[in-house]
Amino acid sequence: MNEFGGLVRSEWTKLRSVPRWLLTLGAAVALTVLVALLTTAGAKTASGGGPGAVNAPKPPRGHQDGGAFAYRELTGDGSLVARVAAQKNTGPWAKAGLMIRASEDPGARYAAVMLTPAHGVRMQADFADMAAGTGTWLKLARTGTRVTGYASADGTNWKALGTYRLGGTAHLGLFVASPAQMSMVRWFGEERVHSEMPDAQAVFDRVTPGPDGWRVRGGGPRHAPFTWADGKATLVGVGDVGPDPYADDITRMTLTGILVGLIGVVGVAVLFVTSEYRRGMALTTFTVTPDRRRVLAARALVLGGAGFLVGAVAAALSLLLTRPFVRVSRRDELSLADPVVLRAVLGTALLVALVAVFSLALATLFRNTAAAVAVALVTLLVPRIVATGLPLEAARWTQRLTPAAGFEAQQTFHRYDTAMGPWAGLAVLALYAVVCLALAARFLARRDA
Repeated sequence: MNEFGGLVRSEWTKLRSVPRWLLTLGAAVALTVLVALLTTAGAKTASGGGPGAVNAPKPPRGHQDGGAFAYRELTGDGSLVARVAAQKNTGPWAKAGLMIRASEDPGARYAAVMLTPAHGVRMQADFADMAAGTGTWLKLARTGTRVTGYASADGTNWKALGTYRLGGTAHLGLFVASPAQMSMVRWFGEERVHSEMPDAQAVFDRVTPGPDGWRVRGGGPRHAPFTWADGKATLVGVGDVGPDPYADDITRMTLTGILVGLIGVVGVAVLFVTSEYRRGMALTTFTVTPDRRRVLAARALVLGGAGFLVGAVAAALSLLLTRPFVRVSRRDELSLADPVVLRAVLGTALLVALVAVFSLALATLFRNTAAAVAVALVTLLVPRIVATGLPLEAARWTQRLTPAAGFEAQQTFHRYDTAMGPWAGLAVLALYAVVCLALAARFLARRDA
């Protein structure tokens, strides 16, 4: 063990004793940050919204909070019952139902029970599904801090769907919402998304309590948002309450500069090996340490550690230095105190570490600088470029089946074009690195120095 530790120290000394390698790694950090600044500088806007804008509630990352909400204030216990008599089918996830919210603010805590055209009755709380049911009669009831949602086919026999806790003054009422109708054209680095926002509309009858005292949040631009006639309430709104798969992942966008930084990391990792063969030093190394696999393991540990440090510093600086250039309402999405953002930063660091090990293995296999660098960059970067010009499902599989899957570590929520989860993406890249490293160890033991 002490012998291996000495070998690791020797390889580390080799890395830090070559100034141009250290300068290249430093340049990789600088270029990553520069690209992040250039990417976000055009998005700078005035603070706006007053002193409380930064702290105002917002929907969770990758979600939206729109539609229309007609409500009454609820200070204690209470309930609301209504039947969805008619609903405009603007899509399988159009929503019409009852909601209780902590406030009108976007992103406020809420629970809702709703009817959808294709998915029956659903109960949601804080932008996540809780339970499913059937029927057109809906009820929300609060006792103390317990809010329970119910569904019924006849208004008499009720099935409880779930319970949510929300105390204090709240807003209880009717709501409608509908996802946007999206179409998209992808063409090698460019995405053109066309969005059409339909009017979500529903008619409620048997509403208890009656027609007086309602207030409205949101609404539709083409119709009166809330009307009451002949014992029926009609509500119209634009927007959705729930996931927004087309939202910008600002953290991932900021971290894309690592694509440029990786070029320097790949170059250093490859030269770390090929320079020895070019100068005839490999024979000396393997004479001193006959077990070549231990040498390879020590190099992988040193380059992986250096790559992790480069990736972590580059990612953290990219987020910290670009915060002033994004809208105030979105700066929290770049906060290192956010566990999801911190995971993206650590994921980027692991990505760079694995790329360094992958490049080391290729250099050991090929013993040629140009060939190793070319294979590493082609397998990492080309799939990302080509994927933007492919049909969506083909693009996802291109990402899943190549080392480029490692870039999924930078995502902070699931978008329409997400290929796989962040840890799964890193696992794919790690598999490539481990397999190549195992092949390199086998060939290294059989080849002459």
